[in-house]
Amino acid sequence: MLTLVAFVVALGVLIAVHEFGHYRVAVACGVKVLRFSVGFGKPLWRWQPQGSPTEFVVGAFPLGGYVKMLDEREGPVPEHERHLAFNAQPLRARAAIVVAGPLANLLLAVALYAGVNWLGVEQPLPQLASPVPGSVAQRAGLQGGERVQEAGWTSDTLAPVRSFEELRWLLTRGALDGRDLTLLVAPVGERAGRQVTLRLSEVGAQDADAQLFRKIGIVGPWTRPVVGEVTATSPAERAGLHKGDVVVSVGDVPVVDGQQLRELIRESVSADQPVSRPWQLERNGALLRVDVLPELRWEGGQPVARIGAFIGGPPEFVTVRYGALEGLWRGAVRTWEVSALTLKMLGKMVVGEASLKNLTGPITIADYAGKSASLGFTQYLVFLALISVSLGVLNLLPLPVLDGGHLMYYLWEGVTGRSISTAMMERLQRGGVAILLVMMSIALFNDVTRLIG
Repeated sequence: MLTLVAFVVALGVLIAVHEFGHYRVAVACGVKVLRFSVGFGKPLWRWQPQGSPTEFVVGAFPLGGYVKMLDEREGPVPEHERHLAFNAQPLRARAAIVVAGPLANLLLAVALYAGVNWLGVEQPLPQLASPVPGSVAQRAGLQGGERVQEAGWTSDTLAPVRSFEELRWLLTRGALDGRDLTLLVAPVGERAGRQVTLRLSEVGAQDADAQLFRKIGIVGPWTRPVVGEVTATSPAERAGLHKGDVVVSVGDVPVVDGQQLRELIRESVSADQPVSRPWQLERNGALLRVDVLPELRWEGGQPVARIGAFIGGPPEFVTVRYGALEGLWRGAVRTWEVSALTLKMLGKMVVGEASLKNLTGPITIADYAGKSASLGFTQYLVFLALISVSLGVLNLLPLPVLDGGHLMYYLWEGVTGRSISTAMMERLQRGGVAILLVMMSIALFNDVTRLIG
């Protein structure tokens, strides 16, 4: 139920803001707006303020909305109202009305990110877990347990890093952009640090997924190597593991954190068979030894061992909060960075340098809406900001059925001095619809694959 409510609220807010951008600038330009609709299909609710020409509607099908303006191309317009028609406006006014929708979404994202910065959010400290063996982080000399103090792109000035989420965003950008990242790290409790450079340009990232962070080697923040909830009839229960057990070693390998322990479990495989290993535990101050035989799972065509227990304690958290001006500035910067990264990923998908698996549809968005809402109000605001950026950027793409396509028409008109012909526009519209349908089909296929995978 929470997922459905969070999804509907997100759609309603983002679509309403987008259409309000078109509506408000249209009114400011002197255009008569006949209908403002959030959703398509049969109206569930309608209202027309007294003295206003605009009818406000909520449609039954929520995936979209529209602003219907007086336009001679859509029907006869009385001569005395011709100056109120959209098509009669100068080029700059029509362009402003079209671009106002995506711009409203981007401004909403700035406001949402700024709001999160002002409210403050609980995030894990930037303390590193043990790197994945053979990863970029391990080759750079990271061992686990280091606190990241500062970070920056190679040759740039390093800036403070306040949380693990901030570090994760830098890693994502660096891997997808092919840029190396320099970290200033220090053991916990010490101020003197050392610089390490993560060669993210060597990752060759095509997907922004969990496997990307395994290649980088920084999967999560540092956690204690403690056993959490144990599933009934699981290998962990059969071995006698209890919630709260602290793992000291697996075989002859000392265990220093939860990430290392998870890796040791995953690798307990030989010749496609699970391998039993002796674990040394600390329980209620006493040392114990148990033999753990995991079960085998297949992930991405590779055998992976699992024991049926949650591994790793909770990380240490910090409240990240900024002042009024810094919070607003960081909101604008994050919106710009997410927009640029979105465009870059779309471009890479077009030329085949990034996987089409990065396209997501309504099922995945609904899932993320529910998960973010369950984590708290600020996490839901971050989700709304991310989707608002995506909606703004998507609508600026130069596809004929989108706002960006109309801007291309106006660019042609501005350069040549004449508008595009009706016949050509119809052909371009049909082509745009076809491209959008293909994109939507791929996104839905990815959604279903993730759902059943």
